[in-house]
Amino acid sequence: MSESEDQFFLTNKGEIKLRAELEELLGPRRLEISQRLNQAIKMGDISENADYSAAKEAQAFIEGRIQELETVLRRAIIIKEKGPTDLVRIGSLIIISINSEEPETYQLVGVKEADPRNGKISYQSPIGKALLGQKADDTACVETPSGKIEIKILDIR
Repeated sequence: MSESEDQFFLTNKGEIKLRAELEELLGPRRLEISQRLNQAIKMGDISENADYSAAKEAQAFIEGRIQELETVLRRAIIIKEKGPTDLVRIGSLIIISINSEEPETYQLVGVKEADPRNGKISYQSPIGKALLGQKADDTACVETPSGKIEIKILDIR
C-alpha cells in the first residue's frame, strides 16, 4: 500500500490535528486577515501600503493551506493504530535500536503526518521503507545521508 496524489494515510490523531488546524484557519485566522486588510485599505493608497501587501501575502498563504488541508482530509485513509503486531506496518509503534544505541520509539505514519523529532517517521522515508514489513528481532540496514546505519527492531506495538 502506498500514498499517491489521490490518497493520504493518516492516524486518528493526525486527522484530529489537521481538522483542528483547518478549523483555526477557517475561523479566527481568516477573520484576523480580513480585519488586517480592512485596516490597511482604510489607510488609503494600497499600491504602496506595506501593511496591505503583507496582509495579502498572509491571506494567500492561509487560503493555500486551507485548500491543501481540505484536499488531504477529503482523500485521507485513516489507518488503524491497533492491529496485528507481527509485522511493521503504517501505524505501528516500533521500538528500535540504531547502531546498538539506546532504544528509541517511533510510529510509522503517512507523509503528511511525519515529524521525526516527535517520533513520527514516514513510511516513505529511507528508514520507514527499511522497517516496513519487518518483524521483531529483524535487523535492517539503511543508507542515510550521514552513512549506513543498522536498525534492530526490538518490539512492535
